[in-house]
Parts: sequence; C-alpha cells; structure tokens
Amino acid sequence: MIYFLLYKILDIFFQSAYLILMIRVLLSWIPHDRYHPIVNVIYKCSDPILSPFQNIVPSWKIGIDLSPIFAFIALGIAKEFLFKILF
Repeated sequence: MIYFLLYKILDIFFQSAYLILMIRVLLSWIPHDRYHPIVNVIYKCSDPILSPFQNIVPSWKIGIDLSPIFAFIALGIAKEFLFKILF
C-alpha cells in the first residue's frame, strides 16, 4: 500500500514537471507578459529544471534554446531510475 502511494506521488510529480515544461515551451512561442502572476509561477517552477541545461549549450550561439529537450530527457531518465530502484 505504501509503495503504491509513493509511486503515485512520484508519478504526479514527474507528470506535473513535464506539464510545466511543456507550458513554458509553448509560452516561448507566443508573446506574453513575463511578470503576469500565472506566467511568473510557471517560470519560477521551470527555471530550476532548465537553468542547468541552459548553461551547457548557450542559446545565443545556435539561435534556439535546446534546454527543454535536455530537461525532458533528464526527467525521463531520472523517473525510470527512481522507479527501477524503488519499485
């Protein structure tokens, strides 16, 4: 029972991280107010995930930001690793 609860909590965490990253990517395609309260929450939640990858490949050198791709890959690897270890 406790394993099922832990599994669901971790699954919800990773799914919400994917959703926040996807919203952040979609926001980058449309003009928006960076300091709107809802947009600001999305940026504050996604910045800790994206900032390590933004330092690896600076977007100004190639013209596009690849950090969301690396973040999605890293989240997938972390999820699989945690689930294989714990369950």
